[in-house]
This record gives sequence, structure tokens and C-alpha cells, in this order.
Amino acid sequence: MSLRSPLARVRGLGSAREGSSHWWAQRLTSVALVPLVLWFVFSVAMMAGADYVEFIDWVRSPVVAGLLVLLISVGLLHSSQGMQVVIEDYIHGEFCKVVALFLSQSVHVVLGLTGVLSVLLILFRG
Repeated sequence: MSLRSPLARVRGLGSAREGSSHWWAQRLTSVALVPLVLWFVFSVAMMAGADYVEFIDWVRSPVVAGLLVLLISVGLLHSSQGMQVVIEDYIHGEFCKVVALFLSQSVHVVLGLTGVLSVLLILFRG
């Protein structure tokens, strides 16, 4: 016995089976962000009063640069996933939804590339 209506069976609409993976990914990125953000806030607070050269030397450390790249990547992935959910839930016109999702993803990719390349330039060039 099926709980689906005959019309629903004919249309073939139902679960896309991808909601739980998106939900889990967003939860994992949020858990990963907790120690990364705490490390970043604590590190920047410890750099209070530091000049430009000291800050650049701090970023040039391979561990710090790696953690910064991880923070940028995970933070923007989490933000992108959150924006996708908001757009899908609150924008109802299909064309507007597709445009908003494309613009959101584009902005996140540009910000991610800019942030990661900036850290790598500091790491390798100084």
C-alpha cells in the first residue's frame, strides 16, 4: 500500500534523495568552522599592536597559511550552502531562483579564489 496519490505516482515526483547529504554537509562545515574561527579570533587578538611586517610574517608561516586557506574555503562553502537554502526556500519564480543561485555561486567562487590566492601570494612572495 502506498501513501502517495495516484497523481503523484504518475508525475513521478517525490524525494530527490539529496536533501540529507546537503544537510549533513552544512552541519559538518559548521562544526569545522568552530575551531577555525576560534583559532582565527584568538590569533588576531594576540597580534593586537603588530605592524604590517609582523602580520605578513605571521601569514607566511605554512601552518597559518594552511589554516587561513582552510578557514576561507570552509567558511565560503558553508555560506554558499546556506544561501542556496535561503534562495530555494524564499524565491518562488523559477527564472529568478536560477539567476539568484547562479549569482550567489559566482560571488562565492570569486571571493574564495580571491581569498585563497591572496594567502598564497603572501606565503610564496611575502
